[in-house]
Amino acid sequence: MPAVVAHGRANEMYACAYCHLPNGLGRPENSSLAGLPAAYIIQQLADFKSGARKSSDPDFKPAFNMVSVGAKATDPEVQAAAEYFSAMKPRPWIRVVESKFVPKTHVAGWMLVVSTPHETESIGDRIIETPENLERTELRDDTSGFIAYVPPGSLKRGKTLVTTGANGKTIICSTCHGPNLRGLKNVPALAGRSPSYIVRQLYDMQTGARAGVNIPQMKPVVANLSLFDLIDVAAYTSSLEP
Repeated sequence: MPAVVAHGRANEMYACAYCHLPNGLGRPENSSLAGLPAAYIIQQLADFKSGARKSSDPDFKPAFNMVSVGAKATDPEVQAAAEYFSAMKPRPWIRVVESKFVPKTHVAGWMLVVSTPHETESIGDRIIETPENLERTELRDDTSGFIAYVPPGSLKRGKTLVTTGANGKTIICSTCHGPNLRGLKNVPALAGRSPSYIVRQLYDMQTGARAGVNIPQMKPVVANLSLFDLIDVAAYTSSLEP
């Protein structure tokens, strides 16, 4: 593991593995990096550094931290981290479950965690992504993944949007993201990635908060999608084998 991934830089920069984990699979508040093309990772750091990529929510600290990393990381550090995460093989990390009722949760550590005492509530039009085991997740145990509760019917609706374009509402995702949505050349994979992350990124592309080299190609993809469509798309792509 490169030094920048394992340790970062004292008092200046978080270790990459602190947020994205040693296995590169990440958490709902950030991105999974495992298996992404190294060139793509390098470009995203450059976009954070230039200000082209940011969050629609100015108070979303994980994105703010990445802007800081982009500004402070040296080219050799970025290259080393990109090559490390790119060489990792993605694996199933998020269990997607359609459910009308979900555990009550609250925000802690930039993600949703199950509240105590344990009670349930209607999922409504939400994705509830939470650790399978909170204690292990907080210890950065990279063998303990997540469960994502999604609205009933979202997987079917998402599949229609992703695989057919829904009569011109959007563009078939595999055109750019490859067969089975596992990535193609320098285009990232979608399969098996955090649905919370996917919704945030699609929304940021719609609002213009996320710009950069490849975003003009995504503009027509997201232009006509409602927030409910974004949820359906993310639910389906996250359910796929990475």
